[in-house]
Formats: sequence, structure tokens, C-alpha cells
Amino acid sequence: MKKTVRDIDVAGKRVLVRCDFNVPMQDGEITDDIRIRSALPTIQYLIEAKAKVILMSHMGRPKGEPKPEFSLLPVAARLTELLGQDVLFVPSDEVVDQQVTDAAMALPEGEVMLLENTRYRKEETKNEEPFTGQLAALGELFVNDAFGTAHRAHCSTAGLAAYMPAVSGFLIEKEVKFLGDALDAPERPFVAIMGGAKVGDKIPVIENLMKKVDTIIIGGGMSYTFFKAMGYEIGTSILDEDSIELAKDLMAKARQSGVEMLLPVDAVCASEFSNDAHQAIFDREQIPADMMGMDIGPKTIALFEEAIAKAKTIVWNGPCGVFEMPNFAEGTKAVARALAQSGAVTVIGGGDSAAAVEQFGFADKMTHISTGGGASLEFLEGKELPGIACLEDKE
Repeated sequence: MKKTVRDIDVAGKRVLVRCDFNVPMQDGEITDDIRIRSALPTIQYLIEAKAKVILMSHMGRPKGEPKPEFSLLPVAARLTELLGQDVLFVPSDEVVDQQVTDAAMALPEGEVMLLENTRYRKEETKNEEPFTGQLAALGELFVNDAFGTAHRAHCSTAGLAAYMPAVSGFLIEKEVKFLGDALDAPERPFVAIMGGAKVGDKIPVIENLMKKVDTIIIGGGMSYTFFKAMGYEIGTSILDEDSIELAKDLMAKARQSGVEMLLPVDAVCASEFSNDAHQAIFDREQIPADMMGMDIGPKTIALFEEAIAKAKTIVWNGPCGVFEMPNFAEGTKAVARALAQSGAVTVIGGGDSAAAVEQFGFADKMTHISTGGGASLEFLEGKELPGIACLEDKE
């Protein structure tokens, strides 16, 4: 167990807090502020505990140089609204300069400031000096609450822990609890649902989960690689050619270990990758050579719903079809609805699955929605995350 902000005295201290404010933007406006809202419990706790709160985050990929379209100024404005108090933002192409340092040193208790995008500095993603030391000079304590970047050893995630006491915020605490409990002490039956396009990206996760689950459901684009491994025609469906043998191995491992592996039995196919394309439903062994799979079919929905209804713990990572297109969203929506109605502990592993449950209006029915796509995948894979490993352990 890692220490959290509850375990240290923060009153009167300058506390550096790494958040994940990598929010989607369009025309200078934030289009989804869930990552900002997810950081509020930690920030509000520190304000009430009379800390001097210095927030850090990256946004996008400015590749080590200042780019105005990736500035965190809109985040400061949104935080000001959400917190109901001014958030000081000192713009700096260097992220840390004399003006920023002076502002940090003069910050009163219970006040909040936000630094500019940490990825304006090329050292950030390499975890190199002098940037880590410059950040460290601003604070006395470090709180990491950016689960979405916990799988990266950057200056503002893992690097700072070498300079000062380092603990987790409430978001990381929550992520580790729900993902960790699902893996280590699940109520059974334990069902994992793996979707998305590439089998190769999910192989280590599937292998790790196979040691822990009772049933593993495969959906989405990756299922066509499994169909190919079974010798079926998949038409123009997405294919991870390098992973055909791996898919065969996974099916064999599931049989050997007594894990039920459920693959789609039918698919909604289209003549082209378009919402308005001609579509038809085919059993998996009858997909025409000139069509592509875009969603799971009604028989598969019924099969998956039955398994979900029996489950007591469910982890879901990856959609079951091209849910961004309304005509091919039904499979993913049905799975989301089944989870919402299941009564099980439901953990959504970030990324597209999180976007899907949000889009379909089921987010408030899920036990936990992870804020970190890549980080949650690596956690489910059983990897140690450097942004969490560096934090102090509870005694």
C-alpha cells in the first residue's frame, strides 16, 4: 500500500501535484473535462488542509517545445470555475523561470497555481535534468495523482520522487484499489471483456487475465484475427496478421487452463468503412469476401449478455465494434447496458471503453471508470507502473 495525502502533514507546505489535465480541445475550448473533475478531490483536500498547491500536467504532444495550442491556460480557467477560487497561471515557455519561482514562493496557504505544459520541455519525457531539479525547487512535497501517465517515468511523474517525500493523491489511490481488487481478490465469476482493434496490443493483458478470470470475452476488431486463426474467411475486416499464431496460442491456453473464451458467433458487416454503407448480418463462418466486420451481431450480443448477467466482477477494455458510427454502435451499447444492469463490480479500463459508457449514458452505473487507457492496460498486464512504484509505502 502506498502512502496518500492523508498520511502526511501538508499544512503550510508547497505541495507539487502531478495531475492528468490532458483534456480534448477544439478551437481553444475544452470538450470534455472529466480528467479535470477527477483531480478535484485531491486538490480540494489540499486547499482545506492549508497547503500551497502547485499543479502540473502535460497536454498533447508539443514535442519539447512551446506551442500555444497546447497551453494549459484553458485548464486554469476551468479549474477556477470548478474550485470557485482563482487559480494562478504564470505562462512560461520554460515552464519554470524566475517569475514562476517567485509566484510559487509567494503562494499563500490554501491557494492554487498551475504550471505551463510540462512537455514544453524536452527533458520531461526523458526524465532528465535540469528540468526535474527546477520543478523540485518549487515544492517541499510531491503528490502524484496522474494515473493516466503513471506508466511513464517522466520528470513530473517519477523523477520528483528522488527529491522529496512522494505520496499518491485520491485518484491514484482509487485506481489502484479498484483495478488491484479486481485482479487480486475478485468476487466470482470474474469476466474480462477485451475489445479494440489490435490483438498484439492486448496479448500480454489477455495472458495475465487468463490466470485470474473465469471467462474472457473477445470482441471488436481483434475478433477477426481470431476468426482467421480458426480458418474462417474474414473478407476485408481488420486483421492483425502478425498475431494470427498468437491468437491460436491464446485459444489453446484458454482450453488448457479451463477458462471459457467467448468469441463472437455473428457479425454486422458492411461493404465499406462508412456509417451509411450497405450492411448485413452474417454468422462468423459466412462473412463474404467483399465485406468487413463492423460490429457484433444479435446472436453474439445475447451470448455476451448471458455471461455478463452471471458475473460478479467484470473488467472491460476495448469496444465491440465501430461505436463512433451510430449504425455500428449497437454491440458496444448492448455490452455497456448489460454491465450497467449486472449488479457486478464493473471496472472500465479507460480509453474507448470509458468514452463508450459516457456516450451511451451508463457512466454513473459503473463501479469505476479508469482515467488511464495505457496505464490501466499495463496495470492489467501485471506491470509495475513507475509513477506509482516511486511513491512511499505505508509502514
